[in-house]
Amino acid sequence: MTRQMLMDNVYLTYIPSEKFKTSFFSAQMSAPLEKETAGRNALLVNVLNRGTVRCPDMAAIGRELDMLYGARLEPTVRKKGENQLFGFVASGIDDRFLPQEEKLLEKLADLLGEFFCDPATRGGRLLEDYVESERDNLADLIRSDINDKRAYAARRLLEEMCAEERYGVGRMGSAESVEKISLQQLNRHYREILPKGRLELFYCGSAPENRVAGAFTRAFAALPRQSGTAEPVPTLRRPAREQPRFLTEEMDVTQGKLCIGYRTVSEDTAAVMLMTAMFGGVTTSKLFTNVREKLSLCYYADSVFHRLKGLIMVSSGIECANYDRAMEEISRQLEALQQGDWEDWELDGARQSILNSLRTVDDSPGAMEDFIMGQAVAGTDETIPGLIAAIQAVTPERIREAARTVKPDTIYFLKGKEDRS
Repeated sequence: MTRQMLMDNVYLTYIPSEKFKTSFFSAQMSAPLEKETAGRNALLVNVLNRGTVRCPDMAAIGRELDMLYGARLEPTVRKKGENQLFGFVASGIDDRFLPQEEKLLEKLADLLGEFFCDPATRGGRLLEDYVESERDNLADLIRSDINDKRAYAARRLLEEMCAEERYGVGRMGSAESVEKISLQQLNRHYREILPKGRLELFYCGSAPENRVAGAFTRAFAALPRQSGTAEPVPTLRRPAREQPRFLTEEMDVTQGKLCIGYRTVSEDTAAVMLMTAMFGGVTTSKLFTNVREKLSLCYYADSVFHRLKGLIMVSSGIECANYDRAMEEISRQLEALQQGDWEDWELDGARQSILNSLRTVDDSPGAMEDFIMGQAVAGTDETIPGLIAAIQAVTPERIREAARTVKPDTIYFLKGKEDRS
């Protein structure tokens, strides 16, 4: 794997591989995650996806992709730490499987460049009907997570827990902010973000690096560039509140959703990853085997580690009447980890699960791209082999020390309206 700067604030990550029958491309703008611009960036990429000057609508884009042997291209919007990534990913048959005179690399790179640099416009402005329809679609999509109460509760916890931080902003912004975006605002935002945004390019396939670099350089030659370095904002960690904050929301639900947000200031990432897996990240975890299976206090219980931010989030579905007991037992399982109270099979199961997950990253170009984009905006140089070695080296004592740094910060409970307990 290599990484090089093609032009001001444009970087290419190149992974040579003949493991796959397809080549994978990515072009992602990165920007600080902010309430004022998150929705604009998400809307912009969806509007750009509607057409280019050469392929002015979805039908024309579909025909172009069909001509490229059924290549695929789709918009993406992601949150990595306290930065937002928005752009496009594409994949197509690797050139080595095509007739000798056929080359897809340059054609797919050109198409990616067209979406950013040569979108469909009228009078120099983005098309109003595209903006209006995509604005409505995006607002509806953001609001749709209320239909999945588990996802909704997790989002609400992060919003409240990180209300004073960039990390509390949703990856697509809020529905309310999106609905207020006018055609004039989006045009102005497009003209501002294009020259100063940092562009991360990615390629995985069999083509030589100089050819890939040349294809992307030509494809994005018209991209306006503003001198200076557009560095991603660092992702800041905070210690937990001295006293946890408790929040309750009522909704017409039959199953309560209890979400607990913890913070850790530990720099021992590998140990915290293992501790989180032992806590609730795998089927051999304490939350699953004890709180769910043995005590039947919840329908589900799991934990997730937000690695860049140092947050651990526990999500569970419970009967509202079991709130106090569930809170008590979840806290008891964390205390057990802090005291080193576990069996060897609990650690072995967690370690093996993480290692298996890390080893599968190299089996998917999309997974590799997602990992590398996270590293790029975080300014870190972790590698999959390095993480695997780090996980293998973690000792029980390091897990105990990591667990002792974990403190509750915010507790969010979504309960039924009929419940008054």
